[in-house]
Amino acid sequence: MRKARATAPPASPALRCAIYTRKSTEEGLDQDFNTLDAQREAAEAFIRSQRGEGWEVLPERYDDGGFSGGNMDRPALQRLLVDIEAGRVNAVVVYKVDRLSRSLLDFSRIMEVLDQHRVAFVSVTQQFNTATSMGRLVLHILLSFAQFEREMIAERTRDKMSAARRKGKWVGGKPFLGYDIDPRGGRLLVNEDEAHQVRAIFDLYLREQSLVATAVELNRRGWRTKAWTTKRGRVNEGTPFNKVNLHGLLSNVAYTGQVSHKGTIYPGEQPAIVDPAVWRKTQEVLRHNGRTGGRSVRNKHGALLKELLRCNPCDSAMIHSYTVREGKHYRYYVCLKAQKRGWSSCPTKAVPAAEVERFVVDRIRAIGTDPAVVGKTLAAARAEHAEAVRRIEADRQVEEGALRRLNTDLRRLMDSGGE
Repeated sequence: MRKARATAPPASPALRCAIYTRKSTEEGLDQDFNTLDAQREAAEAFIRSQRGEGWEVLPERYDDGGFSGGNMDRPALQRLLVDIEAGRVNAVVVYKVDRLSRSLLDFSRIMEVLDQHRVAFVSVTQQFNTATSMGRLVLHILLSFAQFEREMIAERTRDKMSAARRKGKWVGGKPFLGYDIDPRGGRLLVNEDEAHQVRAIFDLYLREQSLVATAVELNRRGWRTKAWTTKRGRVNEGTPFNKVNLHGLLSNVAYTGQVSHKGTIYPGEQPAIVDPAVWRKTQEVLRHNGRTGGRSVRNKHGALLKELLRCNPCDSAMIHSYTVREGKHYRYYVCLKAQKRGWSSCPTKAVPAAEVERFVVDRIRAIGTDPAVVGKTLAAARAEHAEAVRRIEADRQVEEGALRRLNTDLRRLMDSGGE
């Protein structure tokens, strides 16, 4: 009688594992072996230990360096969710739970996606099984502590920065014209060439008393805002001056050797490069022009087409303005680009406001009498409203589902007597 031939047990189906890594800051990411690499190495080692169960690492990297875990606005996380929904992932492996999220609500939403697509979730350093009620309860407790830790860190950081500002220290941010950041950190150093430009800008504005005219002259000279290089070597070029960045420069109290924090002025550690009397005079002119509009008077009479008109040649917004001649107000819509960068920057200067508004109103009245247009408009409005309701209902169901699961886990734990 022939002996039966032994057969090998069937191989376990492949479990495609996506490794997700995250670090809140960019510090140290330029190193040859950084914390993201360390997280991935630990996850790969864990997956290798499960090779007999069919686990395998996907080659795609999902690394979010310099992104907070307090929200879901992370490019690698969004790519991971897309791949999960496309069926390309069977398990998500992280070093710690808080690498995926520090927010209970966000984590519940992510777990909802994983559950819908039957994707497992594994934390290398925190062993639990999300298939059991106890495992899910432990997971929620871990996330609660992670969220609490994030909020405490944020609170301590705010307190530390507030204390540093009150002491006049530089607490970071983008450098501004006239100063360089000390490579050792914590303070500003005077850039003499730029400081000369800053003083000239204040003098020019006090002479012109117009942000637009001053910006036009600065750009004619070829002057630009601050150019600087980040710690990671990324170069930020200076940009042409306009009303917004010029107003920010002229309003910066740091040029007088002081710092501002929550409306209070404190002595700063950086040397002053603008005479305080000149700075105060500049603020008076800025405030006066803010009330009267300076040479480009702000609209005090309403603008029917405010934020609706666009300049045809350059596609900039058309803003409302007016002039006074012989006691009469004449309203116009003015190209924003031309107003900010000078009238030579765009062929469109200004158009009479009353004529444009009359034309638009007449057209709207004509459209409003067309039954087909009215019907389509109402249908579109109803569809938009229905979609908004659908999104709100979906969010509500996600949150209620997470709450129900947590309550169920708590009841089971209490019924089992903590076993």
